[in-house]
Amino acid sequence: MRRQFSLLLCAVQFLTRLPVPAFPGFQADWINRSARYFPLAGQLSGLLSAAVLLLAAQFWSTWIAAALGLLTATLITGALHEDGLADTADGFGGGRDPAHRLAIMKDSRIGTYGVLALSFCTVLKLASLAALSPFLAACSLIAAHGVARAATVMVMHGLPYAGDPASAKISIENLPPTRTEMWIALLLACWPLFLLHYTNILLSLALCAILTLALARAANRLIGGQRGDVLGAVEQLCEAGFLLGCAAKFGAIH
Repeated sequence: MRRQFSLLLCAVQFLTRLPVPAFPGFQADWINRSARYFPLAGQLSGLLSAAVLLLAAQFWSTWIAAALGLLTATLITGALHEDGLADTADGFGGGRDPAHRLAIMKDSRIGTYGVLALSFCTVLKLASLAALSPFLAACSLIAAHGVARAATVMVMHGLPYAGDPASAKISIENLPPTRTEMWIALLLACWPLFLLHYTNILLSLALCAILTLALARAANRLIGGQRGDVLGAVEQLCEAGFLLGCAAKFGAIH
């Protein structure tokens, strides 16, 4: 149990800027092994963001409350996933070949494709949250963060690392998440789904699956696998797709 708690702390430390207690005996493999708890780390970010959204909704419109909720999530993660989305969009959109795409993705500067990807993704998330009641928006935000992190674990499990191993933020000398760890992540992502209407859940999960598969196939074709930037893009697209499904009108509870 102590090791599992250390792995959970490792997941929170890796995916967020939140302070965590020191845990002795850290090993490089712990980041890969902690992937099973990525959804819990995401749900923690979503929970804090949802709390800000609900509080802000007592004083301002749903648009302002949604914007403050998204801002909170970005501050908690240090824009880790947003950076990955921008780099991936620039690399995939402007690269000539795998080596050139990887070089663009390593560049800290942001290009046209990155700006557009971030803009459209943020607008879609903002509009989706604003279309919901504050309570449903908060529940959707928690669920979206968990499901999106579970999607990254699936991609980590399913695709090899692309590019120079020395540039990897996660040690690739150790085994990627196993099938068992992937299923644990998927199960941990499920509990907030019970707070939402089943028709919206089905649409949200379908959109997440389509976006994850499409981006994973594109990454495999264009750069030969996945890397941290691709995982960030997966998280952001899944988050936006999930919230779009939650905002769909059929069967929605307002």
